Amino acid sequence: MSALNRVPSLLTRAGTASALTLAAVGGSIAVPGVASDAAAATPATKALQIAASKKGSPYKWGAAGPRRFDCSGLTLYAFKKAGKSLPRTAAAQYNKTHHVSASHRKAGDLVFFHSGRSVYHVGIYAGKGKIWHSPKTGEVVKLQKIWTKSVWYGRVS
Repeated sequence: MSALNRVPSLLTRAGTASALTLAAVGGSIAVPGVASDAAAATPATKALQIAASKKGSPYKWGAAGPRRFDCSGLTLYAFKKAGKSLPRTAAAQYNKTHHVSASHRKAGDLVFFHSGRSVYHVGIYAGKGKIWHSPKTGEVVKLQKIWTKSVWYGRVS
């Protein structure tokens, strides 16, 4: 067997030995495509978790927490707790974000509902076509499927 043919075999054994050594001493192994807890704790991820923690909180127009929310009040509250500032209204929040396409959206991005050029509602993208939001009077903060294609996405930076 030539030296070049032995390299993959040596790397495989070295990798296995390294992984076993790390496991034995309580280390961690980086797995491609899987975020560690530290890496996953971005402001957007934190904001998403905070919004989800408000599940069942009643809608109240003009409210920004901690017990009642309107749509932009929930996003403002969640991102503020995650260390990011946003303006108060959905339209102003849209203008403050980095706009991304639907194909590049990520959990924690803001989802803006619009009619023509007017933004009228906002929620936080949870993945799999769903958002956390505070819908309207008589409803509560909840996870819901996006019900229209008239949405834009924005990333808080």
